Amino acid sequence: MDITLSDNNRLMPSITSNNSLDSYYREISNIPVLSADQEYELACRLRDGNDLEAARWLILSHLRFVAYIARGYTGYGLALTDLIQEGNIGLMKAVKRFDPAQKVRLVSFAVYWIRAEIHEFIIRNWRIVRIATTKTQRKLFFKLRSTKKHLGWLNTQERNEIAAELAVSPEHVMEMEARLSAQDNSYDIKNEDEEYTLAPVNYLTDISTDPAYQLEQLDYDETYNKRLQQALASLDERSLDIVNQRWLTDSKSTLHDLAAKHKISAERVRQLENNAMKKLRDTIGN
Repeated sequence: MDITLSDNNRLMPSITSNNSLDSYYREISNIPVLSADQEYELACRLRDGNDLEAARWLILSHLRFVAYIARGYTGYGLALTDLIQEGNIGLMKAVKRFDPAQKVRLVSFAVYWIRAEIHEFIIRNWRIVRIATTKTQRKLFFKLRSTKKHLGWLNTQERNEIAAELAVSPEHVMEMEARLSAQDNSYDIKNEDEEYTLAPVNYLTDISTDPAYQLEQLDYDETYNKRLQQALASLDERSLDIVNQRWLTDSKSTLHDLAAKHKISAERVRQLENNAMKKLRDTIGN
């Protein structure tokens, strides 16, 4: 079967300041849904010949599915546009690993990669202090967040049932429940009804006026800046631009913006960013 797709010059839709969420939805809704036979042929072309055009159409045809999944995570207080973009990264990873020989639809395979990428983004950004670091804690975080939409504090039976379902101890469930209930407090939060509060500003020692500390800080800043400049100079031109646009400017570019600029995939931009940041950390830390 020969696949002919009408719009061969279609670019990957992106969500930017000039492309609102509504217009993004309209754009992805106009992308045709692939039949099982079309999807199978495209997946075979990608697997057997590394056909990037086939990969692009597999991704494009499932963008609306990513948006649907991302909307289910809006209760975490994070921007839907960010959730969708992270989900799209998961979709790209799924397409790269999809094997049509397994005789399953891509949507069934990709849902796990999409959710995993969104979960990781939520864990990284939900609180100032990272609330979950292990696989067990991640499972508990999403299970308890889902459960506590309908319940208040868990009773002993509910706690034991969750522990048994996730194969963890009831103590781990209690610990994560306490973390979820805690709040991030401002360093200098003020309450007009109280003369004294427990904000950190009231009990942390101010050492900034200590001459020894100031001298030490000046020396550290000079050394750090010198190492940072050396580290940045060691990056290739493309990696340096990605770091600048993602970390060193006030108006940060998205992965898709940089992918379009450098004519590579968003996943490749992420890889280059991670590699560059690791190189910077290694250089500065030595």
